[in-house]
Amino acid sequence: MAAHALLSASSAHRWLKCTPSARFEEQFANETSPYAAEGTHAHKLAEIRLKQALGEKVRLPAGFKESEHYSDAMEEHVAGFVDQVLERIHAHRAHTPDPLTLFEVRLDYSRWVPGGFGTGDVVIISDLGVEVIDLKYGQGVPVQAENNPQTRLYGLGAYDRYKALYDIDTVVMTIIQPRLDACSSETLTVDELLEWARTVVQPAAALATEGKGDFVPGAHCRFCRARFTCRARAEANLELAKYEFAPAPSLSPEEIAAILTRLENDFQSWVKDIQEYALTSALAGERIPGWKVVEGRSVRKYTDEAAIQKTLHEAGYRDDEILKTSLKGIAEMERLLGKARFAKLLGDFVEKPPGKPTLVPDSDKRPEFTPTARAQLDFNQASA
Repeated sequence: MAAHALLSASSAHRWLKCTPSARFEEQFANETSPYAAEGTHAHKLAEIRLKQALGEKVRLPAGFKESEHYSDAMEEHVAGFVDQVLERIHAHRAHTPDPLTLFEVRLDYSRWVPGGFGTGDVVIISDLGVEVIDLKYGQGVPVQAENNPQTRLYGLGAYDRYKALYDIDTVVMTIIQPRLDACSSETLTVDELLEWARTVVQPAAALATEGKGDFVPGAHCRFCRARFTCRARAEANLELAKYEFAPAPSLSPEEIAAILTRLENDFQSWVKDIQEYALTSALAGERIPGWKVVEGRSVRKYTDEAAIQKTLHEAGYRDDEILKTSLKGIAEMERLLGKARFAKLLGDFVEKPPGKPTLVPDSDKRPEFTPTARAQLDFNQASA
């Protein structure tokens, strides 16, 4: 299992602003997602393709292409990343015939952040200085290198690792997002980077290590493991409620803009997180006062369209009556045949799967959902 730093570079945008969050998160399990697994796969592919492009005789691991995360599209996106990295390598070669080029390098910045380390996807060192290149495989919003704490920490780690071997004056931090066709860089002198480390990083890291400081909610809460139950985040978002008591005409355009921004970026995300957390807790047996879990709306669906067409043909219905580009939908077919004839001819070919569990107020008229009730319903349907 890969080790993870408490104050990781990838979460620096959060712990630099909300210093207690790193320790607060420790009580919650690490989250995994298909997107993270896909990103890991893309990084491995990028490493292999870069080494091959530079003449190394390496191959993809056995079974790599059989993974659900691999695709031709991934090869295309990684090829775009490789092309951009090769351009950066050639730029360094214009100043140094044989620049040092490394892949998947452990970069330790613990001189400023206790226990701090991360992995640089590509590190290039030449007379131009040191450049750290970070692959972002996601297709969300573009991530800018300017003032990016993650890549700055990687830059610190690269400088600290190689400063004894090379005369480094400049550090370049580059982020490449091939799926968004985006690339950005930030260039700092070593003095500028070290000043940032001394005045910004070290004080925040000291507080974060001890779990001290103020909780500061914001956009950086998005991937915090404690985001569901964090009181500071809840209080900040509930501040929006005060605007309910102020008629819209009395709000200035600046206030309205601020509200819209908060609603878009923070409030809706917070509400969704709370709903998901409450539903998960309720399904696990924890009672949420005033709320219950019910079975959500379900939609009927055909089970065998070929058998339905055969049945209707035998019953005398023509294709132009029962087909559009494909078989007519259930509601439309039911209107065509009539409910009784629909049930007689097609009842065996229609199913209504269970609805998705949904958290609702106790006043909702639907019966409460329980695993026992679901199992009994399934048994009754199977026995019918």
